[in-house]
Amino acid sequence: MILFENVSKQYSSGHEALKGVSFHLEKGEMAFMTGHSGAGKSTLLKLVMLIERSTRGNIVINQRNVNRFTSMQIPYHRRQIGVVFQNHQLLFDRTVFDNIALPLTIASYRPQEIGRRVRAALDKVGLLNKEKMNPVQLSTGEQQRIGIARAIVNKPMLLLADEPTGNLDPKLSAEIMRLFQLLNQLGVTVLIASHDLALVARMRHRVLTLDGGRLVAQ
Repeated sequence: MILFENVSKQYSSGHEALKGVSFHLEKGEMAFMTGHSGAGKSTLLKLVMLIERSTRGNIVINQRNVNRFTSMQIPYHRRQIGVVFQNHQLLFDRTVFDNIALPLTIASYRPQEIGRRVRAALDKVGLLNKEKMNPVQLSTGEQQRIGIARAIVNKPMLLLADEPTGNLDPKLSAEIMRLFQLLNQLGVTVLIASHDLALVARMRHRVLTLDGGRLVAQ
């Protein structure tokens, strides 16, 4: 599903965020990525999303070399990937339903299909009865679940999460991780960046460790 071959990323400032990183994440696999702040975790996720382009090396996503993608191909590529952020990035002037529907609305889905998909996503995260509420009325853990529902509403083949439990207490963090495991059991490939080493260890999945832009363990 994800193949990095000797991938490096150097910014115009001269900072090399990734240095010769190579790994393979199988389709249907769930894995974690850890490392200190500035180790390169977020940069790696941005390369998968084509928010950034690599300086050297090959990146293959779902058997396609994304280094060769044109700007016209990038929107379709991103629609195949769900992304969960630490700070939710929800719109507090819209309902829960409208927040989750946003990717489908942008992609011009029909209203009936939007309703079906949004409610299916809400059901998966256990918040089917919250669709008419405003996100500000929900707890932090529920807001993160809304973020996950929005990430999966397009039925992505790949789910990326960047510090998804960074603002949650241990109990809520464990609940969110169980939700990721459930999605993985449904066939979604999952890659999670996290600095919570104790939580990662309890999950018993493969761990990619970055240090100073280099992959030092997997």
